[in-house]
Amino acid sequence: MSPKVMLGSIIGFIVLVLVYASIFTVTQGHQAMLLRLGEIMHNRAGKPILLNPGLHFKMPIIESAYDFDVRLQSFTVDSSRILTAEQKYVIVDYYTKWRIADPALYYTRTGGDVDRAEMLLKQKINDALRQAFGVRQIKEIISGERSNITQILLQKANETAKDLGVAVVDVRIQGINLPKEVQESVFARMRAQREQVATQHRAQGKATAEGMRAHADAAVAVKIAQAEATAQKIRSEGDAKASTIYAAAYEKDPGFYAFYRSLEAYKKIVEKKGTVMVLRPSGAFFKYFNPGEATAETRK
Repeated sequence: MSPKVMLGSIIGFIVLVLVYASIFTVTQGHQAMLLRLGEIMHNRAGKPILLNPGLHFKMPIIESAYDFDVRLQSFTVDSSRILTAEQKYVIVDYYTKWRIADPALYYTRTGGDVDRAEMLLKQKINDALRQAFGVRQIKEIISGERSNITQILLQKANETAKDLGVAVVDVRIQGINLPKEVQESVFARMRAQREQVATQHRAQGKATAEGMRAHADAAVAVKIAQAEATAQKIRSEGDAKASTIYAAAYEKDPGFYAFYRSLEAYKKIVEKKGTVMVLRPSGAFFKYFNPGEATAETRK
């Protein structure tokens, strides 16, 4: 092989290598940023040169292209211990969705390292969690404040993540658990509160029942008094009528009236079992047992 042919081959090979080194492709979902000697290249407007998906060229050796995944990314944090307003820890599990918003700033802050970016994001979100949980009690966090806390977390995470060149799309709390030592005290307090409420309800129910009984007793007493008054009135009217009848009978036939009243007295004595009376036969009570007196009395 002649020297000219060899030189041409070498030059051709070098050209091919340079052409190969100057051509690169940016895939879908990615962006590339041009670096010259490790420094970010800017256009005439002073903005970083960012390349969209497609075929691109760069100067070999002195220029390089740094590729970024600008799609939505996510990470999960398990068992992060956060202190509440009661100075008690809760264990929080959450996930975060984020994406690169400013590639130049992202590269400057993190060196383009995804792991470092997520580590810094976790620190910032944990700080936001501490701020949100630090002013709330456990019962507020568990019962109904989770949606509000999520909104606060998303807002604060975006505010603090701007200096990393990323945007936080979503922060979602997956679970809030209590450490064992906290669970026992919380459950004991919840039981005490429920027992207190139950005691109050029982006391209110007892007071209501006593009031109802007192009202019913008063109503019964009134009814009984009214019934007794009515009965007494009826008895009085009956006695008055009976007295009137007795008086009329006596005026009409005094002898027969005396005889009839004596018979009623005999009947009452006979009906009572075990009644013992010590009387003289010649007494007035037995005058109708004497035939002579009885006949004379009835003839009057």
